[in-house]
Amino acid sequence: MSEKPQGSGESTLTVVLALLVNLAIAITKAIAGVLTGSAAILSEAAHSVADTFTEALLLTALRRSGRPADRRHPFGYGKERYFWSLLAAVSIFASGAMFAFYEGFRTVFGEPEEQTRPLVGYIVLGLAFLLESVSWTQAFRQVRSEAAAHGRGFWDFLRVSDDPTVKTVFLEDSAALIGLVLAFSGLGLHQLTGSSLWDGLASLAIGLLLALVAYVLARTNRGLLIGRQADPVMVKAIWRRLAEVPEVEAVVDVLTMLIGTDRVLLCARLDFNDTLTAFELENACVRISAELRMEFPDLDEIFLEPVPRTDPDLRRRVLDRYGF
Repeated sequence: MSEKPQGSGESTLTVVLALLVNLAIAITKAIAGVLTGSAAILSEAAHSVADTFTEALLLTALRRSGRPADRRHPFGYGKERYFWSLLAAVSIFASGAMFAFYEGFRTVFGEPEEQTRPLVGYIVLGLAFLLESVSWTQAFRQVRSEAAAHGRGFWDFLRVSDDPTVKTVFLEDSAALIGLVLAFSGLGLHQLTGSSLWDGLASLAIGLLLALVAYVLARTNRGLLIGRQADPVMVKAIWRRLAEVPEVEAVVDVLTMLIGTDRVLLCARLDFNDTLTAFELENACVRISAELRMEFPDLDEIFLEPVPRTDPDLRRRVLDRYGF
């Protein structure tokens, strides 16, 4: 089994760095937007404001999801990270995308607007690109290192990762860099043609980009909140490991659910050897649980249920779930 990822420490660094960068960028973009009258730059300012709120929500997610289990929440608070990350996705759409759409439609369908001080806009957008690159590089490095630790490719890991914080920051920063290029293009085409239409179209494109990012993140966190299966590679490895246990005649079912980042709940239904005594069965369950924890560090809670593999109701439920 691969080593566990670097944990929430690097995730916190990634989020804090993104928050500070986005706050600084939001202020400079807002000033530049007012001075130039560019809808695209104002949309980018709203984009950075939305990202700043998002980072604050992600910091809340990291802090609250780390609380230990208690009587009211016996499986811990790991899923709080998914809840706050879902709110972050809503924030991106509500404050970033909607404002960008408003500015875009107002500019495209409203009265033509004169461009002022475009040089200020170019300078601010260039500085913002450099600052965003710093945050993006940190997020990229973390995703790459965690992907290597899990033995997966970069994009494959990003797709299946159970840590929504680093995924959110990486997608945010990627969208921010693309948005800056769109704003720069809109500003430049406005200056070259004298038509504010290009500025408005750039603002609409930024709105679509933010809406797409918000949808991807919301869909990811919805799946995690509902209760997603653990990494299929890990599930298959657990199944094979259980099938090798001497006391187990057949693995009937293996159920897993992510209950937090790097935390998995496992319920395995096993058909044990009928010659085992109750004492031997109990000791076998204790030993199997310990061995699984050693081999799969992400396992947080393990339930082993002795069942007969011939039970018709159980067989039907397994067939309904997996289709075989």
